[in-house]
Amino acid sequence: MEGRALFIGRFQPFHRGHLATIQRILAAHEEVIVGIGSAQYSHTGENPFTAGERYEMIKRALDAEEIHDYHIVPIPDTHVHSVWVSHVTSLVPRFDVVYSNSDLVVRLFREHGLKVISPPLIERGRLSGREIRRRMREGAAWESLVPDAVAKYIYEIDGIERLREIHKYATPYGTREDDSP
Repeated sequence: MEGRALFIGRFQPFHRGHLATIQRILAAHEEVIVGIGSAQYSHTGENPFTAGERYEMIKRALDAEEIHDYHIVPIPDTHVHSVWVSHVTSLVPRFDVVYSNSDLVVRLFREHGLKVISPPLIERGRLSGREIRRRMREGAAWESLVPDAVAKYIYEIDGIERLREIHKYATPYGTREDDSP
């Protein structure tokens, strides 16, 4: 095993595919930094959970698996791609390799001369945040797609009702203006 890896994702929600990827990363590296991307977003259809909630999901799931060689760091977007890698490296501990399946993330880190690995996606048809959120909204079975600790936490924060309300009031630009804070 060598060095420390950075694994970046939105984790909306953290699911079994994410957990399996972290386990694979830790089979090859001493530590993993879990970067919570788009950390400033929440309460939208694509990003329903806050950075703090996603942090809690990840921590509970990793602790339940007795995984301890990790750091979790929220990473807000900059919307300026030319400075994003510098932004990320200013927020997280030193790392040797980046794991991501986002084409943009891969390109940006490679342009900065960093090693990037795109891990194989695990059961992508079922294990995707979009599919899990859809199932939650529609009352379909979703609990088996996330670690037990994550399912329990989503129930604790009434996450299913939040998703349904967000979907109910969604417009192409977010929520209706009269529902905005």
